[in-house]
Amino acid sequence: MAEQLPEWQRKVLADNQLTGQYLVGARKWFNPVAEVLAAHHNSAGRPLLVAVNGSQGSGKSTLCHYLCEYLGAEHRLSCLALSLDDFYLTAPQRRQLAIDIHPLFATRGVPGTHDMGLLARTLDSLLAGRATRVPRFDKAADDRVPEADWEAVPAGVDMVLLEGWCLGATPQPIDELAAPVNALESAEDADGHWRNHVNAVLSERFSPLYQRVDEWLMLQAPSFDCVYRWRLEQEQKLARRRQGEGLMDEAQIARFIQHYQRLTEHCLRQLPPRVNHVFRLDAERAVQSYSMNPGGQV
Repeated sequence: MAEQLPEWQRKVLADNQLTGQYLVGARKWFNPVAEVLAAHHNSAGRPLLVAVNGSQGSGKSTLCHYLCEYLGAEHRLSCLALSLDDFYLTAPQRRQLAIDIHPLFATRGVPGTHDMGLLARTLDSLLAGRATRVPRFDKAADDRVPEADWEAVPAGVDMVLLEGWCLGATPQPIDELAAPVNALESAEDADGHWRNHVNAVLSERFSPLYQRVDEWLMLQAPSFDCVYRWRLEQEQKLARRRQGEGLMDEAQIARFIQHYQRLTEHCLRQLPPRVNHVFRLDAERAVQSYSMNPGGQV
């Protein structure tokens, strides 16, 4: 007889277009970490902020969805999954950045294209236990949804899981910024102005966010080489939901991910020994090993 899954597990599979095989790995690798998070919440006696790093397409959103559903079902904790993506500047704001600072800032993604003030105010409200309206970003439209359509989150959130591809990235040493890492940087940022501005934003705007984080998780890709395929599969999932409206083709994705390469590779080198929980993935995004560092701090 086929296994009868709890409703929350069926929901995770359906919402993320997954088969039951996902649950085999999730139960083995993610359930123990969920128990650590629950224990941390109980001992802290306050809402927690959990940060999740992982390259594009690595499964961050699915992991956060799974953990939220698990913690709700097993511990009656009210958990909210947020994406750093939901705090991108609006399309008009990014177009203005492209005029004022550098043309590459028209493309969402790197530090400098997020509204960190809005993120800070949203976290202030959620972690204080207040009812909060949470922004969402429409990737097909490449713009933030109208404020009238933001998600209304009731008061009393116990845990916020914030995921983002560059969460945990720290400023690079200046000498590492000198040489371009790909064709995009060579052709469109030859003088390094764009990447130096990104580096400055990491120092000035992301460090205060990191100081608020209670637990750090990382989905560690084997290399940046996997990111193109993973991001393409992510776009294909979006296309099935949106019937292809406004989404990127393969050539567009190949260019798009070059904006992310520098900091993705930086995170893969620097973050694993500094975060609390590392899940090491293979090329198919299956977890191969896990390590825990209770004293880790980004």
